[in-house]
Amino acid sequence: MSHAPLTVLQLTHQGDGAGSTQSILNLSQHLQRRGHRVLLGCRAESLLARLGQEAGLAHVPLDFSRLGPLARRLAEVIARERVDVVNSHASVDRRALTWLRWRGRLPQAFVVTRRTMPLTSPLELFAIGAAADRTVAVSEAVGRALRRRWHPGGRLRVVPNGIDVARLDAPLPAPELAAARAALDAGGRPVILVVARRKDQDVLLRALAWLTPPVVLACVGVEPDAELAALAAALPPRHRVVFVRFTERPLAFYRLAALAALPSRIEGLSQALLEAMAVGLPVLASDAGGNPDLIAPDTGVLVPPLDPAAWAAALARLLEDPVARARLGGAARALVRRDFTLERTAQRTEVVYQEAHERRRLLRGERPR
Repeated sequence: MSHAPLTVLQLTHQGDGAGSTQSILNLSQHLQRRGHRVLLGCRAESLLARLGQEAGLAHVPLDFSRLGPLARRLAEVIARERVDVVNSHASVDRRALTWLRWRGRLPQAFVVTRRTMPLTSPLELFAIGAAADRTVAVSEAVGRALRRRWHPGGRLRVVPNGIDVARLDAPLPAPELAAARAALDAGGRPVILVVARRKDQDVLLRALAWLTPPVVLACVGVEPDAELAALAAALPPRHRVVFVRFTERPLAFYRLAALAALPSRIEGLSQALLEAMAVGLPVLASDAGGNPDLIAPDTGVLVPPLDPAAWAAALARLLEDPVARARLGGAARALVRRDFTLERTAQRTEVVYQEAHERRRLLRGERPR
């Protein structure tokens, strides 16, 4: 590391069952290994708080229920802990930090990470983008969408998500694999895996009605609402649908799947897709959001969003062609392990933090380093 180490506050009001939780945790661990001091600011009861403490990261418990008290608490923490850079990963925390910046109470570097396609109003996007020293977009698609919605382009940097390959390659405990196999109860049918919160899984369920080869659709990370339950109940008996509540360790399901799918339209750069590709699964994803930044014709299949017939046709083609599945899975594995490593993400994030920190020093009238 060529620059002086920084004290970094990673901040999110979320931190539960989502890919962003794993992404923030892994990034924080790698930054700490690179010599920085990293604090996790999140709810005391959140999954991120527990995982961070287990990983040896310092935790700052925060209450995100009211913006004013949150902003005051953040100002206290940032001053007391001598924070150099605060990195916001979700909406409530970036609003509190923007309020502090406009009130002149946040002289430290302020970085915003945008993990999904932006839905915020252009006015709010501009206000937050103008307040932040740097904004990280996790894909070129997110960056383009931010620019279209008035985000200041000069402070925008694209840093793709990365994955912890060692975590994926670690041996799986036999009981985990056995429990996943029992939950799937595939009976020889190929398993189509979706690891996601509620993100257009209904499109895949509708597609199964068009699909002739019998399959098991495993929806990991979501509990069925009324719509999903009704669609699953109406499917032909040749198919089986399994809903698995969020699990911190979905890797056993990846090992048992024939392919992975993600019908979501709002992904910035999906952690679940990266993981599936890294273990060599062929993937299908909606041709929307940041998915095209990750998937090319030689590394996966892009499918028109919200089109069950198109999804059924794409699934049928892959299920009937094991050679194509092996080719796509191998190319995807090589791509992710080469270009989307966590170490590379940490290095590029570190550069953004140093840029933001240096900007604040210059604005305070200090000499450039």
